[in-house]
Amino acid sequence: MCRLAAWIGSEVAIEDVLVKPPHSLIEQSQQALEAKLAVNGDGFGFSWYGDTGKLGLYRDVLPAWTDGNLLSLASMIKSKIFLAHVRASTFGQVSRDNCHPFTSGCWSFAHNGQIADFGQFKRKLETTLSDDCYSQRSGSTDSELLFLLLLDHGLDKDVKAACTSVLKLIKETTGESDKPTRIAAVLSDGSRLYALRYSSDTNSPSLYYGNHLDGGVVVASEPIDNDSEKWNPVGESSLIIADHSNVASHSIVV
Repeated sequence: MCRLAAWIGSEVAIEDVLVKPPHSLIEQSQQALEAKLAVNGDGFGFSWYGDTGKLGLYRDVLPAWTDGNLLSLASMIKSKIFLAHVRASTFGQVSRDNCHPFTSGCWSFAHNGQIADFGQFKRKLETTLSDDCYSQRSGSTDSELLFLLLLDHGLDKDVKAACTSVLKLIKETTGESDKPTRIAAVLSDGSRLYALRYSSDTNSPSLYYGNHLDGGVVVASEPIDNDSEKWNPVGESSLIIADHSNVASHSIVV
């Protein structure tokens, strides 16, 4: 299982979420507490939105805690919205193309979990993609495909409707599998932060949100500090929409 974290709020250094907290994403990459695998060393990445709205991306295959470039960049780059991810590979080789976040246009996306029996259903799901979205596929993971499916199902128009439509497609396609689909994802269009938690067996990967620093919102696989009172679990089959300090939760019915 991977670990992820995201921020929306006033402009802060990326290290304020990724590095400095006692259970930061870097700490979770070496000692996750709510995952099957404690170590997530198969690559990392982060995306951020600059003052002009442009989307930056940095990814590599090294374990996050060994990359001095990551620590340096995280201390220098400030942003109002950013996503970060550390990977424990379940499908797809360790390569930069398979590292999260994935980006397209104004969108960035990071994911923890798996599509049920992805090796069996990969081709069937890929054939549903439009030519435009399929041409953007550069890796081999179910996470990247999930992102492209969301784009193809109208992410730009209605995030909740796109999530519902894609989850229904996955459920219909993998319905014969005995294995579960489990999804915990964060995504942003540069103006809002979204978090999706869903599973076919009501056992989704952990995902929390809470106020942090100066009133902004952090979404993370695990709380990044020890103040349990300010962290709320994202509910099963839920979509969280955060606009700086405001958070709304919406049920997803599949």
